[in-house]
Amino acid sequence: MSEEAKKEKQVVIDEIKAKLEGAQSAVVIDYMGTTVAEADAMRKKLREADVDYSVYKNTLMKRAIAGTEFEKLGDVMQGPSAIAISKDDATAPARVLKEAITSYKKMEFKAGIVEGEFYDKDGIEQIASIPSRDELIAKFMGSIQSPIGKFVRTLAAIAEAKPADGAEAPAAEAAPAEAPAEAAPAEAPAEEAPAAEATPDAE
Repeated sequence: MSEEAKKEKQVVIDEIKAKLEGAQSAVVIDYMGTTVAEADAMRKKLREADVDYSVYKNTLMKRAIAGTEFEKLGDVMQGPSAIAISKDDATAPARVLKEAITSYKKMEFKAGIVEGEFYDKDGIEQIASIPSRDELIAKFMGSIQSPIGKFVRTLAAIAEAKPADGAEAPAAEAAPAEAPAEAAPAEAPAEEAPAAEATPDAE
């Protein structure tokens, strides 16, 4: 092998290493059977999900992943192999590829590494069923939306009821004004006083 050929291979190896550096996940698939149009459409969806999808020679991929957390993927790198890598959403490669596999009825998972854990074909199928982070957040917000709405309506009802409660306050303050009316019986002894003075005259 010429020095030039070695350098070219090393460039590809370094490229793969750079893509895998800091990646949350990498999924290997058998891409055979897809048309150019299908492959382009799939690549577009993968890019929209910030997933890098590339096809390399198995030998170069194995050399690139040697000594890394992705090294075990080398066990499934036989025959046609493509690798999908994500640095942001760990489930994105499996999820988007699964949509393409289901839609085209072609390709199949080989294996993957997700957040440092190795998953075989069946394991990646399970990973593919996990909703995206945005979907999980949307579902969570939807689940708490109803209780929050009820709470807000309750607060609004309380706020609207306050003026009516306040209207009763003057009546409560007016209550002391009725006190003299209740004190009227206290003047009764004054009316009985003449009768007490009449007793000596009777004697």
